[in-house]
Amino acid sequence: MEIIKEDSLPIAMHKEWRGKIETAVRAPLENSYDLALAYTPGVAEPCMEIKADERKSFELTRRWNTVAVVTNGTAVLGLGDIGPVAGLPVMEGKAALFKAFGGVDAVPICIGSKDPQKVIETVSLIESSFGGINLEDIAAPECFEIENELKKRLSIPVMHDDQHGTATVVLAALKNALKLSGKSLDKVSIVINGCGAAGSAIARLLVKAGAKKIVMCDRKGILSEETTEEGSYKRELAKITNRRKLKGKLSAAVKKADVFIGVSAANVLKAEDVASMNEKPIIFAMANPIPEILPDIAKKAGAFIVGTGRSDFPNQINNVLAFPGIFRGALDAEAEDITDDMLIAAADAIAGLVDEDELGPEKIVPDAFDERVAGTVAEAVRTVAEEKGISRKIKKEM
Repeated sequence: MEIIKEDSLPIAMHKEWRGKIETAVRAPLENSYDLALAYTPGVAEPCMEIKADERKSFELTRRWNTVAVVTNGTAVLGLGDIGPVAGLPVMEGKAALFKAFGGVDAVPICIGSKDPQKVIETVSLIESSFGGINLEDIAAPECFEIENELKKRLSIPVMHDDQHGTATVVLAALKNALKLSGKSLDKVSIVINGCGAAGSAIARLLVKAGAKKIVMCDRKGILSEETTEEGSYKRELAKITNRRKLKGKLSAAVKKADVFIGVSAANVLKAEDVASMNEKPIIFAMANPIPEILPDIAKKAGAFIVGTGRSDFPNQINNVLAFPGIFRGALDAEAEDITDDMLIAAADAIAGLVDEDELGPEKIVPDAFDERVAGTVAEAVRTVAEEKGISRKIKKEM
């Protein structure tokens, strides 16, 4: 990656912005009457209402629309473990995306600890200020423990976007790619290269959605119960994948496969690997900034559809298609959780926004700036939350 110089445009613009988000005041504060309503003594009444019933905090404060974007800076974009303070520009950017695409107020929370228990405890202690928690750029395997424990402890939705936002958009893109190739999710052979946060979540969501033939690879090769240590999260992944008991490196895994999904490293998939796959292979090479294989190389080797994480190639598989709408829907429903069913509904909503007449090998997902996306995803997520009894709002009306 090219090192950004001090006089570069990104540095210049961040100096000019001095932050990508700010607080806005919703209540008028132009005279003593306004002040008396918004602050003392008027603020006492909503305080006592909430004391009697804490659920009213979602009616009487901005909590209903506010999400914490939480990191400890251990896995920031492609930069790695750069720490919580250095990760703040990314968290501000994420908060800006929440607002711009989903109308959600988001606050960066950068925690100065790599200890999962301290992160869990910190987020638990600040739950009262938020309607949802978006975990961001936290390294595996600690991210799994943090998310799982927070889901148990908190009464508001928690989602690690690097896991589940990525998995949702991959599922949406794959549904449309399979439609074009004339194949079905339950029949195709899928190889996922990369067993970190994103790869793990993609595998689990694809299984939940009906995939039956998944093989996972890490740096050492194909994942199996025999090759992973007891108690490892990778061993748990091995239990739900690799039913054919394959062994070997990535090249062995992709031979006769239908789909390759990469969330790993640059240039690890070779042209000869693509050529060894089944007819009309689907390639999602999502490593950034350099994908596992460049689209032109993959196409020359026989790839039918290629998607990447980059905006300068067709079929950008981008989390911004998912997380604003997912949280918008969860907040609108006053949901207590974000479930796999909600994620699958979000994926179906995203896939459905590509009309039949525009669906093609270079158009399998809607554009990130398609104004329909967040609202359509939100409606799908809200509906599932209400139907499955996860909505606090529905419970209040019963």
